[in-house]
Amino acid sequence: MHPQSGLPHLRCAFAGTPAFAVPVLEAMIEQAYAPLAVLTQPDRPAGRGRKPQATPVKRAATRHGIRVLQPARLAAEPAQAALRELDLDLLVVVAYGLILPRSVLDIPRLGCWNVHASLLPRWRGAAPVQRAIEAGDSETGACVMQMDQGLDTGPVLLARRTKITARDTGGTLHDRLAQLGASALMECLQKLRDGALPPPSPQNNERATYARKLTKSEAQIDWHDAAIVLERRVRAFSPWPVCWCEIGGQRLRIWAVEAVPAVDGPPPGTLVAATARGIDIATSSGVLRLLEVQPPGGKRMPAGDYLNAHPLTPTP
Repeated sequence: MHPQSGLPHLRCAFAGTPAFAVPVLEAMIEQAYAPLAVLTQPDRPAGRGRKPQATPVKRAATRHGIRVLQPARLAAEPAQAALRELDLDLLVVVAYGLILPRSVLDIPRLGCWNVHASLLPRWRGAAPVQRAIEAGDSETGACVMQMDQGLDTGPVLLARRTKITARDTGGTLHDRLAQLGASALMECLQKLRDGALPPPSPQNNERATYARKLTKSEAQIDWHDAAIVLERRVRAFSPWPVCWCEIGGQRLRIWAVEAVPAVDGPPPGTLVAATARGIDIATSSGVLRLLEVQPPGGKRMPAGDYLNAHPLTPTP
């Protein structure tokens, strides 16, 4: 699957679904690698009205007048026939959400490339951006990988790194990695066009970690975790699924927090302080200061503003 000579005219298609994939698609179009067709998942009900909604990738492709294919299964012969008819050199895949069977991986002459939001083999799987923050990683990145039948197991063509800052959330890191992934793909495509693409590097499977999918059930704050662990989780789960807890009989969504060191504190879950600086709750190690909260049906607000309308009395 590895080319030894340049391809001045690359026939490619694109497969992706969520917002993360859109910057990569847009970069391909801007840099004269516009795909012949875009694959994305079928429209599904969303929102209060539960009306079928186009995926972000479909909306982007439609704006540019690119043909859109939305097969429910790639194992189906009609979907594969449509791909074969494109006479592809390459299929670029970014967070598509459907498994590519071997029969599809073999259709393009150069196989399929995947843009993945981690430094493989760390954080294979569905939620690499959030799991990297949650785990306290100091850096992450974006990889362009030659796909095989495993879950993000293929050899890596190119990796680009970025630091994870103390202020990064799942949202800010998501956006930065989408742009980094687009840049990495453009570099690979240019090298491919020039006949200068190096051989892909096999992953070390012994160092692999798995980034399981995010669930709403994880978002409830457990005060028996350490404050620093909860701080990272709050950042990782913003803007979805958003951490929450119950304080003063009200369920609050928690948007920003700060881990505060404490020694020999009260039992986890104890309200330690409620001031203009924030709402301090004891954890198994340290205190978690809630800085920005959102009451039911309300807007996000500084914790101090919330306390003006909902006074809280610390436990003696």
